[in-house]
Amino acid sequence: MRAFMLSSHDTAPQLVDTNVPEPGPDEIRVRIAACGLNFADLLMMTGTYQETPALPFVMGMEVAGTVDAVGRNVNGFTPGKRVAVFGGQGGLAEYGCFSATRAVHLPDSMSWRDAAAFQIAYGTSHLALDHRARLQPDETLLVLGAAGGVGLTAVEIGKLMGARVVACARGADKLETARAAGADHLIDAATQDIREEMKKLGGADVVYDPVGGDQFTAAFRACRPEGRILTIGFASGDIPQIRANHLLVKNLSVLGLYWGGYLAFRPDVLTASLSTLLQWYEAGRLAPHVSHELPLEQAADGMALLRARKSTGKVVIHIAD
Repeated sequence: MRAFMLSSHDTAPQLVDTNVPEPGPDEIRVRIAACGLNFADLLMMTGTYQETPALPFVMGMEVAGTVDAVGRNVNGFTPGKRVAVFGGQGGLAEYGCFSATRAVHLPDSMSWRDAAAFQIAYGTSHLALDHRARLQPDETLLVLGAAGGVGLTAVEIGKLMGARVVACARGADKLETARAAGADHLIDAATQDIREEMKKLGGADVVYDPVGGDQFTAAFRACRPEGRILTIGFASGDIPQIRANHLLVKNLSVLGLYWGGYLAFRPDVLTASLSTLLQWYEAGRLAPHVSHELPLEQAADGMALLRARKSTGKVVIHIAD
């Protein structure tokens, strides 16, 4: 089979020919149809992600496809079933073996493209806004990086939860994408002052931040009393430092969210969230935005789109029909 493999943190991943893997006793083997790309993939290339696998490994964190074989201990999955899997690795290949505990059945109405774009982005935003921040109807939600993979889903879910959504992104095209996802107000991070624009809107109750850096600082200062700031990631490359005494002035809370971490200590929370999200999808309330769909031969081009911030929503690698 073909696989997009990383052998060294000093060299780029390569498309190689390798053996089709055999599932372990607790695993399913999936004939992979599509794989969603994530910013974390770029961190894995350099070995700076918190869960970077040992080298060499096949890249690609989330997949959709058809169960091809099952291990002897696996129940609930049989060959031919359509599934999505958050494997953490192994997705950019024609076949992959994954723990059955990381797989979910897909509704017949969900396309491979939507399924590959779904779990991490929507799961992150729903857990962050609902479980962590307890976002309430009529609160003001400021979403930084609002046209990116997770940011766009935060706009969409925040609107579904009844919030007034302010989307912050760079450039008119990205802001238009956020507006189409439900944003009520737009801030161009390239030309406008985030703090000043939020002051005009009365401040933020909840901030969703996958960016970090100067944007975090501006959003921090734009919070209302008892505001909650969700730290999702640091796409800017700048991890902000918080002076603890500044939290006291407005009684602010800073809440971290790592979606994959819930698999280890509260899988029930993650499972319940995904169930809700799939119900919303089937009801037509969620519409995954995929700006680029590329073949496996162009996986490196997909990574380059993420690195250059030229994509909106998700980049999906198409592997098989």
